[in-house]
Amino acid sequence: MSDENQELDQLQVAYKSAVEAWITAIREEEALASGDHSVAEVDKWEAAHFSEEDARDKAKEAKSAYEDALREKFFGF
Repeated sequence: MSDENQELDQLQVAYKSAVEAWITAIREEEALASGDHSVAEVDKWEAAHFSEEDARDKAKEAKSAYEDALREKFFGF
């Protein structure tokens, strides 16, 4: 296996891992939306939203890195 393919494999794994973390964060946020209607629960739900946004940003960064590497391999830029 070439070094180029190893790098692509690592970027792909990082992307998939980031997406799985994002999915987990979404599910955690969703679970909190189903709780009781107390102020404390609403605060937890809002905090979970920020965690979800952070996970989303990481997934988008990993996707971009993977896409850039694929673009470089197939198109040379």
